[in-house]
Amino acid sequence: MPTITDQMKQKAEPLWQASFNHPFIKELSTGQLPMEEFRYYLKQDRYYLQNFSTLHGKIADQIKDPSIKKFLYAGATGLNDSEKDVRTEFFQQLAITPAEIRQTPMAPNAYNYVSHMYHELYVGSPRRACAALLPCYWLYNDLGKQLIKNGSPMKIYQEFIETYDSPEFTDATNTMISIVDQLGEKAEPAERQAMVTAFVRSSYYELHFWGMAYTEQKW
Repeated sequence: MPTITDQMKQKAEPLWQASFNHPFIKELSTGQLPMEEFRYYLKQDRYYLQNFSTLHGKIADQIKDPSIKKFLYAGATGLNDSEKDVRTEFFQQLAITPAEIRQTPMAPNAYNYVSHMYHELYVGSPRRACAALLPCYWLYNDLGKQLIKNGSPMKIYQEFIETYDSPEFTDATNTMISIVDQLGEKAEPAERQAMVTAFVRSSYYELHFWGMAYTEQKW
C-alpha cells in the first residue's frame, strides 16, 4: 500500500517537474543565471528560512511523540547548520549587507508561502504543518541529486547545489519523510487528505519561489 508521502509526491509531480525545468534552475546549472537574480533569491530565502526554522519549534510544542519532538526542536535551534554556513558565505561573497536586507521587503510569493505554513499549523494541525514543511526538504534534496550530475561552472552555484546533495541534508530529508509517514498512518482519512493538500500547496509555492526570484517579484 502506498505511503502518504508516496501519494503526496505523485499529486505534486507536475509542480516538481516544472521546478526541475524552471529557467532559474536551468540557468543556475549552466552558470548563465544573472547574479542579481540569485542575490534576490538569497534575500527572500533568508526570510523564508527564518520562519521555516521557527515553525519547527512551534510544531514541536504541539507534538507528543518524543523522537519527532527531538528532530523538530533540533531543526528550530540549528536547522541544517551546513546550509546556514553556506548561506553566510554567500552573503559575504555577494556583499549582501544587513542594510540591504532591511531595505528588501518580503516578496509576495515568499510572504504567501510562509503564511500558508502558519495557516496549516494554527488553522489546521501539527500533522498538516509537517506536511507543509516537507517539500522544502524533499524537493531541494531531489534537485541537489539531479543537478550534481553535471554541476555548475559557477563556483557559487556549484556550492549551492552541493549543499542539497550533502549526506547531512539527505539524512534530514529522509527523517522528515519518515515523520510525515508516521503522522499520516495515525490520521483519519479527512486529515490525511488535508496533509496531502498542504504538501501540494507548498510544492506550488516552491515552484513560484524560482519565478519570484527570476523576475525579482515586487508588490
